[in-house]
Amino acid sequence: MAWDSFVSKAKNSTFLFYRDFMEYHKDRFEDFSLMVFKKGTLVAVFPANKVDNSLFSHQGLTFGGVIVPFDITSQETFQILDSVLEYLKESKINALTVKLIPEFYFKQPANELKEYLLTHDAKLENKLMVLAIDYSKPWTIHKTKLKHFRNNKHAFQIEETRQFETFWNQVLIPRLKTKYNVNPVHTLDEINKLATQFSNQIKQFNIFLEGEILAGITIFENEIVVKSQYGATTKKGEKTRALDYLFLHLIFKYKNEGKHFFSMGAVTENNELGYNPGLLRQKEELGCVVYDQDIFNWTFNG
Repeated sequence: MAWDSFVSKAKNSTFLFYRDFMEYHKDRFEDFSLMVFKKGTLVAVFPANKVDNSLFSHQGLTFGGVIVPFDITSQETFQILDSVLEYLKESKINALTVKLIPEFYFKQPANELKEYLLTHDAKLENKLMVLAIDYSKPWTIHKTKLKHFRNNKHAFQIEETRQFETFWNQVLIPRLKTKYNVNPVHTLDEINKLATQFSNQIKQFNIFLEGEILAGITIFENEIVVKSQYGATTKKGEKTRALDYLFLHLIFKYKNEGKHFFSMGAVTENNELGYNPGLLRQKEELGCVVYDQDIFNWTFNG
């Protein structure tokens, strides 16, 4: 379809913006995604959903914004955004919330939306910390983690699998319930469906000791970025540092495969700090540094 074809060639896109991915949870959101045309040619898409008179850069996605092609100028992008604003007002939309794409996902700089929001009185509502390794720059793994990885005394077995049930039911769901009293964002049925549709982008890695699963990491990857979407361990896995071992195995694996970034996602938490200090420390010790993810709220007259 035209949407997916456009997304596949855009400078600030990822597979999360394909319609099959966006629509796996379509029953939860009122889709209000936009396609912008100029003289019959598609020049931008905007994955979005609507709640009453407010629009969101799709709440079912980790991030979003206006997706544009490589050969577009800043001025043309601003004109597109003017058209989007005019259309939203005509549609009686009076507020917009955008969770911007972290810059390391860009195949080419694409900050026009952020500049537009800043110059049109949008409010910076929040600034999340996203942790990632830039393979092109010096990065440091904590010496203790590296020592345990290199001097591993356990006969770990690591497998890449298309089967998610073992990790979901034996590790991820119990761990999230115990630590945070929440469930994974994706149900087992949903991740199975998505992994079937996006077999090159969604992968599961598990680590075992004597046949017992100790930890697992679910990977979402595109051409340049690898993201650990889920990572969890059992109590025995904690004692043997199995999750650290698996993370380091994957960090080195994807570096060798030529990826540009390895992302471990945000460290957001609902506390007075706004983030989880333990997760922040863990991800930094694995070589990550902090990147900003801005969330803007823009109120205007509909």
